Amino acid sequence: MGTNVHYGFASMSTDTGHISGTGDGSWALNNPEARTDWGYRAMHGSVVLAKELVQNYYNQSISYSYYSGCSTGGRQGLKEVQMFPEDFDGVLAGAPAWWTTHLQTWTVKLGLYNLPNNGTNHIPADLFPVIGAEVLRQCDAQDGLVDGVISDPYGCNFYPEALLCGQNLTTSNATYPTSTSYSTNASACLTPAQVDTLYHIYNNWVDVNQTFVFPHLALGSEAQWPVLLDTSQTNAPSPLGTSWVANFLLSDPNWNYNNFSYATVQLADAVNPGMANADDFNLAPFHARGGKLLHYHGLSDALIATGSSIYFYKQVLKTMIGQGVDLSDWYRFFLVPGMQHCANSVNNAPWYFAGANQPFELGSSVYSVPGFNDSRHDILLALMAWTEEGKAPDSVIATKYTNDSVEAPVVRQRPLCPYPSQARYDGEGNVDDAESWACHSIY
Repeated sequence: MGTNVHYGFASMSTDTGHISGTGDGSWALNNPEARTDWGYRAMHGSVVLAKELVQNYYNQSISYSYYSGCSTGGRQGLKEVQMFPEDFDGVLAGAPAWWTTHLQTWTVKLGLYNLPNNGTNHIPADLFPVIGAEVLRQCDAQDGLVDGVISDPYGCNFYPEALLCGQNLTTSNATYPTSTSYSTNASACLTPAQVDTLYHIYNNWVDVNQTFVFPHLALGSEAQWPVLLDTSQTNAPSPLGTSWVANFLLSDPNWNYNNFSYATVQLADAVNPGMANADDFNLAPFHARGGKLLHYHGLSDALIATGSSIYFYKQVLKTMIGQGVDLSDWYRFFLVPGMQHCANSVNNAPWYFAGANQPFELGSSVYSVPGFNDSRHDILLALMAWTEEGKAPDSVIATKYTNDSVEAPVVRQRPLCPYPSQARYDGEGNVDDAESWACHSIY
């Protein structure tokens, strides 16, 4: 909230009616009103009140209203667009947790893939970097440039069997970084059962009657796997999933995750605790009032599968195109190669563009993009330029500072492109300069 004041905004935020730690959903137990506050009501009510206070304090009408949020904040932004399209003129939604009933249950399912800890299927956390190195070895070059950044993980033809113990692979086709030859050393290779677990992680969750439930983690997300897949300390799935099922859905703090099944998902969809799902893909009212939506998601996010944002975008596209509405006029979606959940990145991939909560990762006094305070580099300024001046963002330049210090030199800059286009290197300039790249359609 404080960051936005530097732009000249009067800003507001809300705790949605409760205070809790990460993964602690106990406040929702037997508390349906609190769930509804969290789901949508607290945000909308706070916005209405904040606008009234601002207008009375300054004794003038509000010119423009903007929203910026990531993760749950991204979901709240989409919920505002769907339920209260008049609240904001421009919305910036990052890595939105929009499909709550499927995201939280997928979090449980993901943990179950890697359990029990003493099972032959279990992949210990110290093998995650080994897997990540092999993914990089195979996928980095497949995107057209060996630079440590997997620009197109969905286009990578990954061969996980290369990780099987007993292989004697070389790394002559990769320089960034090299991976070790695989032998019988269990600390540097996978068993067949562990490769099967890898297949579960890298493939969509499809259940009863071939029903698509939730997308898979993307190749290149391995550095963030410990959050949801490291079960070594608890021998249980992440509380980000189990606590939601126990407290939000079942109101049973003693629920045993071993009783989890697809029926849990079906119940979640039927109940939709707090009406949290932001799954109304008909955004016609927001479009009709001239609203603008910028949506982004990191391709190395291991907390909310990047594919969930791709799925959301495509559902909106299918819904709106039937009404003769061109999305590019008011809704643009950007994938961020190498970026993890909302912020930070792997292998020095450019990730900073003043997205929601990003400035705090660089320092409490940071705002916008230091050294590049303009709408080409700052996605919030890009949203404002689009909303107020009609200048649609054909790209947004992401920045990576040395050691993520704004006082240090820039390591890399690279354009982010509106989906489904992708950034391509021109083959001549400095690969770390944004000017050496351009957005191209992949179709």
